[in-house]
Amino acid sequence: MTNVFPEIKKNFGFGCMRLPMKNDEVDIEQFKQMVDVFMDNGFNYFDTAHGYISGKSEPAIKAAITSRYPRESYVLTDKLTRSYFQKKEDIRPLFQQQLDACGVDYFDFYFMHAQSEEIFKYFKERAAYEVALELKAEGKIKHFGISFHDKASVLDDILTQYPQIEFVQIQFNYLDYEDPSIESRKVYEVCVKHNKPVSIMEPIKGGHLVKLPDDAQKIFDNLHRDASNASYALRFAGGFDNVRMVLSGMSNMKQMLDNISFMKDFKPLDGEELEAVHQVTEVFKSTHMIPCTACRYCIDGCPKQILIPDMFACLNNQKIFNDWNQAYYYNNVLTTKGHSKASECLKCGKCEHVCPQHLSIRELLQQVAEEFE
Repeated sequence: MTNVFPEIKKNFGFGCMRLPMKNDEVDIEQFKQMVDVFMDNGFNYFDTAHGYISGKSEPAIKAAITSRYPRESYVLTDKLTRSYFQKKEDIRPLFQQQLDACGVDYFDFYFMHAQSEEIFKYFKERAAYEVALELKAEGKIKHFGISFHDKASVLDDILTQYPQIEFVQIQFNYLDYEDPSIESRKVYEVCVKHNKPVSIMEPIKGGHLVKLPDDAQKIFDNLHRDASNASYALRFAGGFDNVRMVLSGMSNMKQMLDNISFMKDFKPLDGEELEAVHQVTEVFKSTHMIPCTACRYCIDGCPKQILIPDMFACLNNQKIFNDWNQAYYYNNVLTTKGHSKASECLKCGKCEHVCPQHLSIRELLQQVAEEFE
């Protein structure tokens, strides 16, 4: 589609929900190096939110990007998240906190975060969209958008009510494309219907499309292409006409260099590669994996501080790779230092209310307990 955002140089962005870490803190020096390589290769789009990495993402952006580069050289997206405001009057002070934390005077893009039917209702009751549009009129936001996690019909309703929305960020990858709980294809088609450019999050589904089951890996290996598993996933996502941005959370330089190698001079998947992606999807469906992307939203509100995504990763690895190490990891790492066992879940449901994947977390934790306890 026509480039309606000329400030965005290329179609690949640095998602700052997963950054290089050292002892539970962002490894700022490595992050700086990655930023420099990213910018040197002509990319300039960075995406964050107030709660990413338990509040450590925004200050890291200030340390590695905004304090080191001219303001016009990068594009920065931030978001308004439900858990950080209780009423309309909280929004402007929070917004100022975000500007200060990132070290900027305005955001290029500002999204209503993780919109679903329930969360949209919460935002509407507090006039959050209206406040954001006021901030745009004041020049503190250049472009107004949403990130979205729900059914296509819900997105259609939101875009109908607020045609001022300029950009829609959706979860989109080849595994979720026809998934009835995510509806990636249908959600994308709603964006096309409303003529909204699309930004892609979770193109490799929290890493699941990098470390593949053996049967799936053989399918890509048989292509005999000099391409990583991540390249098939990102190029699939970026190959649709209305897609203006594909985000990737990169936690080390190796990941960044690999992504840059195929996103710098972007080419969508060819027919043979698309057929391989379809076959890999069928392999994944047969494994019955838990489709958790490790966004970690569920942990923040958990009264027992259960490490839910880590436990789901353990169970997935146990199913796919029959890895005995997973039981050791569960019992000696995940359930120590103030973190409860899966069996200690209070079944309060707070985790399920914030899960972008709409997982039945309480039931799945029972499966974890049965497997490892």
